[in-house]
Amino acid sequence: MAIAKTASVTIAEMREFASFTAAEQRYIRRSLDIGLGRCDAFRVWGRNARENAAIRSQYVAYQELKALRHAIPNETGFDAVEGFIGKLTRVAAFDLAQERIDCFSSFRFLYERLLGPEARPWLPSAFCAAAALPQIQPQRRKLLLQSLSEAAATAPGWSDRAPGFYPEYIAEAAA
Repeated sequence: MAIAKTASVTIAEMREFASFTAAEQRYIRRSLDIGLGRCDAFRVWGRNARENAAIRSQYVAYQELKALRHAIPNETGFDAVEGFIGKLTRVAAFDLAQERIDCFSSFRFLYERLLGPEARPWLPSAFCAAAALPQIQPQRRKLLLQSLSEAAATAPGWSDRAPGFYPEYIAEAAA
């Protein structure tokens, strides 16, 4: 029974990923490779000098992730909120400014994999804070903030189940 439930949750995660735009899917896969250290992102994702520069910037921005994984505050206290949410907002703002993440759903999908399920309660706050920054263009800011559903913003609780699907790079087959 548990195996069937795990399989159905994984299939739901795959369906959710498939619902994202091609640009979001590509950015999520690349971000996971960089953020989780899965491969040499320059070799796999760098198609030109501009992309190599973007990958280099992402490596720098993502240096905070390891510390963030170990600094997720307790939901009931306020002690560590400032340091955590400030750093998370800075990393999230970097991702949103790349204009490859178009909605909260794809942001949440990426960040619950980068940081783990314990970060889920903090993701709406970080998303709103990052999307509302003046570095994000006004029209894009509006699009991003409107993508956060009332249900996600006011959820009474969050699952602590780890994600089961981590999308990876798929090389094109040679003809």
